[in-house]
Amino acid sequence: MSTTIKRVLIGLVIGFVIMQFFQIDKTQPPSDPANDFITMLSPPDDVAAILKRSCYDCHSYKTKYPWYTSIAPLSWWIGHHIEEGREHLNFSEWGKLTERRKKHKLEECWEEVEEGKMPLDSYLWVHGEAKLSEEQASLLIDWFKEQENAF
Repeated sequence: MSTTIKRVLIGLVIGFVIMQFFQIDKTQPPSDPANDFITMLSPPDDVAAILKRSCYDCHSYKTKYPWYTSIAPLSWWIGHHIEEGREHLNFSEWGKLTERRKKHKLEECWEEVEEGKMPLDSYLWVHGEAKLSEEQASLLIDWFKEQENAF
């Protein structure tokens, strides 16, 4: 192996080690459980289970961080996804939304599921259990529509 290749490899290893010192923030922000989507809307058990399994990791303060979220730069990518997910819709803060915003978010929920955009394919790569069957997707879509129409 040439000296140049050895130096490049050593540089890459050192860079990778240094990256590990820059971890994502995994603290769960405080929130009032009374504002939680499931608490407020009381979905049937099967719908609640799907929401927790397929949505809450990125769209709530109940994120579960597996071991690989401690390895940069993968952790940075995952952390960014979680930030974006919560920014777009945070089920832990549902009670703080206006009625109009809730109705709009419910519409977005069923549209995203219906179009197969949620859960994200990139999330499903390592969370196969979050994949929605046609029956589960249909159940969620119908329930979201029902809730939207209640407004």
